[in-house]
Amino acid sequence: MSRTLPAPEFGREAAERWVGEHLAGLFAGDPVGSERFRGGQSFADAALDAYDVTGYAARRNQVWPPSRRGASALSPYIRHGLITLPAAWRHVAGGPAKDVGKFRDELLWQEFARHWYARLGTRTRRGVRRELAAAAPTDVGVDGWDRTMVCLDETVGELERDGWLVNQTRMWLSSQWSVRSGWRWQDGEDAFFRELLDGSRAANRLGWQWTTGVGSSKHYGFSRWQVEKRTSGWCTTCPRRHDCPIERWPDDPAFTPVERPAAVKQGPGAGDLTGPTSVESDGSAPKAVWLTAESLGTDDPAAAAHPDLPIVFVFDRPLLERLRLSAKRLVFLTEILAEWAQQRDVEVHVGRPADVLADRPVAVTHAPVPGFGRLADRILPAETHPWPWLALPGHGSFASFSAWRRSVQVVI
Repeated sequence: MSRTLPAPEFGREAAERWVGEHLAGLFAGDPVGSERFRGGQSFADAALDAYDVTGYAARRNQVWPPSRRGASALSPYIRHGLITLPAAWRHVAGGPAKDVGKFRDELLWQEFARHWYARLGTRTRRGVRRELAAAAPTDVGVDGWDRTMVCLDETVGELERDGWLVNQTRMWLSSQWSVRSGWRWQDGEDAFFRELLDGSRAANRLGWQWTTGVGSSKHYGFSRWQVEKRTSGWCTTCPRRHDCPIERWPDDPAFTPVERPAAVKQGPGAGDLTGPTSVESDGSAPKAVWLTAESLGTDDPAAAAHPDLPIVFVFDRPLLERLRLSAKRLVFLTEILAEWAQQRDVEVHVGRPADVLADRPVAVTHAPVPGFGRLADRILPAETHPWPWLALPGHGSFASFSAWRRSVQVVI
């Protein structure tokens, strides 16, 4: 059953109360937001305006102390469309060439992940090259990492508090989970997805496949050497420093072959999710703009095309009941909607999106994910706007990032 909810009010405490009252039972933990990140277009704009790419190439993999980090921390806003990849690309123009080149390369990895997921969809639930032979299932979530080690305790603590990690520590945790502990990478990816504000099946799943070696030519081996190189003081203060479980490089895991999806090398076919290249309309006039979690920014193409129409957002109850996301993620989304409510009429619902949107002519921006495709096929939007790609999807190979990069061209 679907319910219409009051529009959330602006502010962290208001958002936490709103989530606790209206989304009770649909999240894990207490209704508390990220200690570091606030949701909303104004916070995204401020983060982008403040970001200086200088030093990125040298410091992007630094972990501790935070003052040494070069990571942009823009990913929560990029994930939900408050900052588009083209906007981030343009922002660093004029910076030091080496730093701009490396930062833009990372943006292209994000775009590669979206193309990869749009091409392969739910087939990415399995390794696209091979699988770990002895992987064991587990549902321990964040409790699966050995927090007697400072490196894992600090990293998992940041994940729990902030809902964010630098890329280096994401690789540490995923390698520790699957390469050393021998657990199913899919369960670790789910644990990340529940906690990360930037959690997406595209980037998150590609990262796990690359790190564990099931989607790449080799795996990443987490060891003490990386911790000592990327942090200051962690190993010297660690209670496990004299019996460090990651002292040496891990043994190579055993892999089993899988039947590689044909779409890895072939161009888009049935089930491709890249969407239209121009606005598609059934000829009727939209009465509202439907925003999805993929595209919540004020530059959302459908919202920008219809500035006088109300905004509709639906918290998908069956999906949330299954995922049991951290409350941080729902507070972050609620803060975004609260900012929208200061500018436009906003309708917020909880229930089955197809029930809420049935027989209602809406304009929407295409989202290159399977859930959007299934839902759009049911509700038949009056108007569908193209996704704002950084590089238009093509017909090239996804066998590697470099192969894909040669097949696409940045469009801005």
